[in-house]
Amino acid sequence: MPQHVGIIMDGNGRWAKKRGLPRFFGHRAGVNTVKKIVETAAKIGIKCLSLYAFSTENWRRPKNEIQILFNLLQQFIKKEEKNLIKNNIKLFISGDISKIDKKTAEALQNLISKLKNNTGLIVNLCLNYGGRQEIVSAVNKIISSGIKSVDEKKFEEFLYTKDLPELDLLIRTSGELRISNFMLWQVAYAELYFTKTLWPDFTPKEFVLAIKEFQLRERRFGAV
Repeated sequence: MPQHVGIIMDGNGRWAKKRGLPRFFGHRAGVNTVKKIVETAAKIGIKCLSLYAFSTENWRRPKNEIQILFNLLQQFIKKEEKNLIKNNIKLFISGDISKIDKKTAEALQNLISKLKNNTGLIVNLCLNYGGRQEIVSAVNKIISSGIKSVDEKKFEEFLYTKDLPELDLLIRTSGELRISNFMLWQVAYAELYFTKTLWPDFTPKEFVLAIKEFQLRERRFGAV
């Protein structure tokens, strides 16, 4: 069983377009999928689930779409808070949330505080996150600390994910075959699973299939 699964949740816009709907409907449907996958991950014993929710590049989108995304996040927090507490889920944030609007940031910090003593699935929400940005941020922290030399283990202490398990499996929906600046350091020995399924159509059944495929693979980590 993988300890840490990352998901690039792609395809909301295309899902809406196929149905002749505004992009908002795709994002809303995507939120419903998030709920189902989080519940499934908790049920089957995944330790950490990292969700690529908003990248550093997503600021290039229209302002109204960005606001819709954060409004949906606020609604999700309000609606699902009790379920998250009940299901023993802990929330973790990777990314620079200083640039996120105050209302969303406060809602996130409040939820993190309420879930901090939970011991079940860790949901690592990647917000205003980019793999390159994370590495540059780590380098700057190292410089500021006055450290002259680091090895891989020491470097990892300055990453957002320093307290999380190693990434085992990366899933990307929508048929795109790239990792789009997601967890560039962490993906080094992760298994990759690409599916043509658009994120709103990604079901718990396919999530479990991805886990089963992971379990069939032989991970050598560079050895014979």
